[in-house]
Amino acid sequence: MNKPTRNGAFTGTALALAASAVLTACGGDDSPSSDTKAKNAPNTKAVTVKDPLVATFDGGLYVLDGESLKLAKTIELPGFNRLNPAGDDSHVVVSTDAGFRVLNAAEQRFTGVEYEGAEPGHVVRHAGKTVLFTDGTGEVNVFDPDDLAGGKKPEGRTYTSAEPHHGVAIELSNGELLSTLGTEEKRTGALVLDKNNKELQRNEKCPGVHGEAAAKGEAIGIGCEDGILIYKDGKFTKVDALDDYGRIGNQSGSDASPILLGDYKTDPEAELERPTRISLINTETAKLRLVDLGTSYSFRSLGRGPDGEALVLGTNGTLHVIDPETGKVDKKIPVVDEWQEPLDWQQARPTLFVRDHTAYVSEPGTRKLHAVDIEAGKKVTSVTLPKSTNELSGVVGH
Repeated sequence: MNKPTRNGAFTGTALALAASAVLTACGGDDSPSSDTKAKNAPNTKAVTVKDPLVATFDGGLYVLDGESLKLAKTIELPGFNRLNPAGDDSHVVVSTDAGFRVLNAAEQRFTGVEYEGAEPGHVVRHAGKTVLFTDGTGEVNVFDPDDLAGGKKPEGRTYTSAEPHHGVAIELSNGELLSTLGTEEKRTGALVLDKNNKELQRNEKCPGVHGEAAAKGEAIGIGCEDGILIYKDGKFTKVDALDDYGRIGNQSGSDASPILLGDYKTDPEAELERPTRISLINTETAKLRLVDLGTSYSFRSLGRGPDGEALVLGTNGTLHVIDPETGKVDKKIPVVDEWQEPLDWQQARPTLFVRDHTAYVSEPGTRKLHAVDIEAGKKVTSVTLPKSTNELSGVVGH
């Protein structure tokens, strides 16, 4: 789950930022309405939603049918909440001020599974495992998302960072765990642990480390303020930015492509930089290419298509479909009205969520949600919701 950052170590893949909003998610306890209580009561069988989507709004969550976009359920949940796929075909991880909570989106109810801790951060799915990183404690929790089906907290691996920080972790198919290094003031790189959490190696040449993505061949990229650090086949490789300060803080990967998609920022002093260039990092050749789209984008604008296409939602309202090998923009699909990224990272803006052959795009200014057929290059469904939405996600099986 990507928390964009500002300036120096915090420049940088939404709602008012309160005094305590160093939190990645600032929310409250679930206070369901009488209707929600009735439908979620024990022994009450919920209508199952196929391929559900979940969107946040100020005060709760919308659960929608993934094909029709029909609103299936409104769940009250105060505060600023964040969303990520849990890794199976039923569940979504919701980040609140108290920690991670598991929502059975298919049945539109919270399961009772929680991972408590201040500042719940990134949620990463890879190689059949889901990894949660709690910034306020530095705790990492790893579990098999299929184990959520029983409604109980899965047994899984745990690891605690040397110091709490805004970090991220990912478990590889061989059981190695890559986790970031840092403190609340400074983040420097990553280490790799074996199955028993014994350190194998580390690399601290990645200032301001933020975000991760996996490419074809299980090449893992983590962003730096001066490029990107790749871990592949048991070793680290640093890919330098083309500028002294070239921050790649948000990335998107695909098992179908060895090339990672990233953002690219060059002004460490900007209150909010609105870049027009994106980065394409080849994990096989360790080469970085910049592509100027002629429009800015936000940390919620990056995604990947079913064949590894790089997808970027521009502030011009267009979804750009890019060939990652050549950097050529193959399609420009008009989706939403022109928009501008707000200064506050928690404030709502159009958001891209991709699943299979469909790109879902929210449009807070009009309260709409759109479904786009990536291959056909056109919108296929749109719906208007009761309130403007902020975060957008859904179930994604592994």
